[in-house]
Amino acid sequence: MNQVVFNLILFTLSMLHSSKTKAQQNYSGNSILSCKNNDDAGPSSAFLYTCNGLNKSCMTYLTFKSVLPYNSVSTISSLISSNPNELARINGATLLTVFPSGKDVIVPVNCSCLTNDYYKAETKYILGPNPTYFIVANDTFQGLSTCDSLMRANPYGELDLLRGMELNVPLRCACPTYHQKTNGTKYLLTYSVTWGDNISNIATRFNIPVGNLIDANGFSTQTELLFPFTTVLIPLASEPVSLTTIVANDPPTPLGCSFKKCKSNTKVLLIALTTSLLVLCVFLFVLFLIRFLLRKRSARFVKRCLEVNNKNGVFSEEIREEIAIIEHLSKVYSFEEIKEATENFSSKNRIKDSLFRGIFNNGKEVLAVKRMRGDASKEVNLLKRINHFNLIKLQGYCENDACIYLVYEYMENGSLREWLCKDNSIEHQSWAKRIQIALDIANGLQYLHNFTEPCYVHKDINSENILLNKDLRAKIAKFAHAEESKRMITSGSPASHVVGFMGYLAPEYVEARIVSTKMDVYAFGVVLLELITGNDSITLQDGREVMLYEIIQNIIGQENEEEKVSLFIDPCLIESCRKACALQLVKLSLACLIQEPDSRPNIEEVVSSLLKIQANDMQQRISPSINKSLSLER
Repeated sequence: MNQVVFNLILFTLSMLHSSKTKAQQNYSGNSILSCKNNDDAGPSSAFLYTCNGLNKSCMTYLTFKSVLPYNSVSTISSLISSNPNELARINGATLLTVFPSGKDVIVPVNCSCLTNDYYKAETKYILGPNPTYFIVANDTFQGLSTCDSLMRANPYGELDLLRGMELNVPLRCACPTYHQKTNGTKYLLTYSVTWGDNISNIATRFNIPVGNLIDANGFSTQTELLFPFTTVLIPLASEPVSLTTIVANDPPTPLGCSFKKCKSNTKVLLIALTTSLLVLCVFLFVLFLIRFLLRKRSARFVKRCLEVNNKNGVFSEEIREEIAIIEHLSKVYSFEEIKEATENFSSKNRIKDSLFRGIFNNGKEVLAVKRMRGDASKEVNLLKRINHFNLIKLQGYCENDACIYLVYEYMENGSLREWLCKDNSIEHQSWAKRIQIALDIANGLQYLHNFTEPCYVHKDINSENILLNKDLRAKIAKFAHAEESKRMITSGSPASHVVGFMGYLAPEYVEARIVSTKMDVYAFGVVLLELITGNDSITLQDGREVMLYEIIQNIIGQENEEEKVSLFIDPCLIESCRKACALQLVKLSLACLIQEPDSRPNIEEVVSSLLKIQANDMQQRISPSINKSLSLER
């Protein structure tokens, strides 16, 4: 018995000695980006944090930057497998809180190293479109996991990942060492490094001595360089408090430029880019807040539909009362104003069909006037309650006899279909413009699907109903067929009551009248292919009409798919086209066009994928200029 006690004491002393000699973790640097590290010679910081703490398990914390679709207590706690009640408490929030984009959220997790040489918190993740271990580690989990640790935790090879697979995700965390415990450290917070971070400002932000931060991460000096998509450990004497810093989206990392070798002009460029993004983020947040307040106000409006008296074709007094309620948002024009603005609906002012160009406000404002007969209640009732940059804005309306005149913002470049058919121009040759147009459409749909009350399905997304302003920013128009997203119609004769363009209609709607947000995603997939190829959604092959996507999907998965896809790219884009980027867009489009609606991505996933593609494209465009600048300096 005495021998057992003696051995236990020796073991405890040896553990304490080990903890003292390994009093910190080692910072990974950018080694985690290679996805080809090994730890044959011992635990490596490119995987996770070493199991060298006083305890084998502990409560610890991570930081996660709020970003769609992970921007609420429920979605973040689900992604990280954290207790939602604790996550809400530590952030001074409620279970229903939605965080502003870019906010650092503290996430409590259980950290342990009971089975191997590394500490980890564990969660699971269902793969989305275009999955890779690198994207899951660095984009989805913001560097809180690593490519190497993901590959080790899962049985799938790098090239075997498919949408819908479930991954085991080990997250970077650690428990305090004996040395840290005796110096007052109770918790270690895993902080995800972002652009502009350095050792000094992180220490200041968390109100800890710089020396403690250096010791906790094995830094050699206070000026050691930190890399985005890596993590540092923050030693804390007490539970962390809610972080309030709002950080802009990270700019892309310039390729071919070593962080330690970049010259001063490159640093100035990166600082300028970061500053611009910060300003843009604040501006967008203010716009979001204004839109949110307006939507809350509009929710108090009367929800009765506008009614038309079928007998005499004029609007009832109830319509006038409702119009009066919303005058603070949309102007009520007199018929004389409409006639004067359109020069009595002159043919020279006709844009298309019953759509006219009008000059208002003593020649200071150009607007579009749409003349309609019959019941315009659905479109008016919806447009009065939405306010988003990528949805056409209803400026006002007028009633006269049996007609109603809707006055919209004027879109100088007409419809997307018209623009794609125009002669070549610099804008036509811009790959970046096409990606931005796709992102604009997806953002507009995301607002309709998630941020209106009730949520809506547009039902008629096509390149004719996407309008472009003078800056080639896209806005969704024509809401006459929009329906609440939960509505489902399962009866009626096929095709005869179908609304919309056949080339854009989802199969579940054509066959069973099922209306859901996934039918908009399907139509978006068709529009995205039109943006890539410049062609109509239906084309001729061997003398018969076929869907464009049917031709292209047969290429994907074949040998040299990138080269074969490039043959379908709009010839206007050849000079500026990056084939890898085009292939990513084509695969995203085909994911939206999957026949089974449940297998399609939701619009949030589409937006996320487009943002990544846009960032990669920007990175490819910026890198050559930076490399050229560096070569000139040398």
